[in-house]
Amino acid sequence: MDILEGIKTRHSTRKFKSNPVPKELIETVIDAGRRAPTGGNLQQIHFIVIMNQDILKNLVTIVQEEYGKMPVTEHMPAYMKNIIEMSAQGKFVFNYNAPVLVVVAHKPVLANNFADSAVAMENMMLACNALDLGSCWVNQIRHLQDNERLVNQLRELGLGADEKVYASLAVGYPDLPNGLNRRVLEIKGNPVTWID
Repeated sequence: MDILEGIKTRHSTRKFKSNPVPKELIETVIDAGRRAPTGGNLQQIHFIVIMNQDILKNLVTIVQEEYGKMPVTEHMPAYMKNIIEMSAQGKFVFNYNAPVLVVVAHKPVLANNFADSAVAMENMMLACNALDLGSCWVNQIRHLQDNERLVNQLRELGLGADEKVYASLAVGYPDLPNGLNRRVLEIKGNPVTWID
């Protein structure tokens, strides 16, 4: 797939098949993330790749229960209210039942931590598109990066004591009629100002 075509057709997948993804494909996705630029070329991103379904279910439970405790406030975005309300009802699955979750961690003391993580995430999402895999950037673990219960679980999975979660990526085969999740979206925002 041409890189510009990959960029144009990449789209978030929110419905996945339960089929496992071969480890070789996930290794290719992770390699794309590892090749992303980092500030000062420090390469401090830690990729935690979770393919164990019991661990994924446990993470879903923790996220759901912790979000379900949050208050809904007046000025909260509608999507966040929806997540909290669904979590309180036991209906929110943050990773959309994807068979793979890639947690992207970084050291909070480094100024480029979020930028490094974001570039790696985009590389991985483009790699997923090229490999006919669906992907979705999910933020719930990052939003709970200071939640003691979640942090303790992530530490057991290898998160370093000096690291925090900055992003996570749900990966799997799209559960769509054509098996792919490619479409070109109409650009409605992101203005451009040209200075000639």
